[in-house]
Amino acid sequence: MAKTRTETDTMGPMEVPADALYGAQTARAVANFRISGWPMPRGFIAALGMIKAACAEAHKQAGRLDAPLADAIIAAANEVAAGTLDEHFVVEVFQTGSGTSSNMNANEVVANRAAQLLGARPGDKKAVHPNDHVNMGQSSNDVIPSALHVSVAMAVRDELLPALAALRDALAAKAKQFDAIVKVGRTHLMDAVPIRLGQEFSGYAAAIEAAIQRLEGAISGLCPLALGGTAVGTGLNAPAGFAAAACRLLAERTALPLKEAPNRFHAISTADAALAASAALRGTAIAMGKIASDVRLLGSGPRCGIGELILPAVQPGSSIMPAKVNPVICEAVIQVACQVVGYDAAVTAAATGGVGSIWELNVGLPLIAYNLLTGIHLLAGAAATFADKCLRGLEADEARCRQLV
Repeated sequence: MAKTRTETDTMGPMEVPADALYGAQTARAVANFRISGWPMPRGFIAALGMIKAACAEAHKQAGRLDAPLADAIIAAANEVAAGTLDEHFVVEVFQTGSGTSSNMNANEVVANRAAQLLGARPGDKKAVHPNDHVNMGQSSNDVIPSALHVSVAMAVRDELLPALAALRDALAAKAKQFDAIVKVGRTHLMDAVPIRLGQEFSGYAAAIEAAIQRLEGAISGLCPLALGGTAVGTGLNAPAGFAAAACRLLAERTALPLKEAPNRFHAISTADAALAASAALRGTAIAMGKIASDVRLLGSGPRCGIGELILPAVQPGSSIMPAKVNPVICEAVIQVACQVVGYDAAVTAAATGGVGSIWELNVGLPLIAYNLLTGIHLLAGAAATFADKCLRGLEADEARCRQLV
């Protein structure tokens, strides 16, 4: 039998694995929520670590935490941000809708790791208390939406936007390469008037540029944080100036213009900024799916279809027809687009009054965070794959274009 230790919370004692850095509340969540097995995304855990470090530093600067205690909390929180303690983040996505279990998972891991750094044993709340010290001036109700905002803004900026910029550039390069090729333009799936193939691709490049601009706007909308609002937006137990200091420290660390939300009641009770980000992701997915579908159809055949484009042959297309090559990269991009549209539908439901946003709190935050961060990761991967495995090797069949014209 695995060794355990006994920790306590407000509900009493709870057995915890002896080598775990989490405590009683996390162990209760693990026992209660056995639904999907999906962990909270790495970026979200990193944002929690950054927030806990910034809050401890703000309290240290204001004299509310003694320097040795604060420094141990900051060091432990930085380990959380770096990912070295990920094995101790064991709460899954489908949990309490406020994300309280994830916040307490972070509080307990940071507290127990800080206790170790101070020479105490995990579970020694006299050394470092997860609520009184690590969660000082905070509530799950302001920490979790703040972690959502920070993690999504960073993921869009650092992962998705560079991939989309490369995709836009690949499309723009094809627009230039194909500029002199005249082909049939089509509307309603029927022949219309001539168009240059380069003009067609310039429209694709512009669609991705427009998606980039919408995502940049979404980042701006995510920069106001709920920190300082604590339970329902009133700021109960949050010292004056604390949230501003924590946001300033987070802004310096992330190089994002993070700031206190102008109205914390709005920031905690709704998921408006996350919903706008989800809409921007949905628009990006639809744009990518449309382009991939067009490229797939223009390359159809090659002898008995449209055949204006020659797609790179990246793998055999059939287990029974050895000469067949399919537009597999386009199909993968289309599937990602469908998945992200589905994620947006779930985010929309979770942000809707009567489902997620009820009175003073949105209670769909873990699901919203998971869907946004997973969608960002999928779109970034699909954009990079589309540019690298399809567009860069894409060629035009000029003779076929002339024949159809």
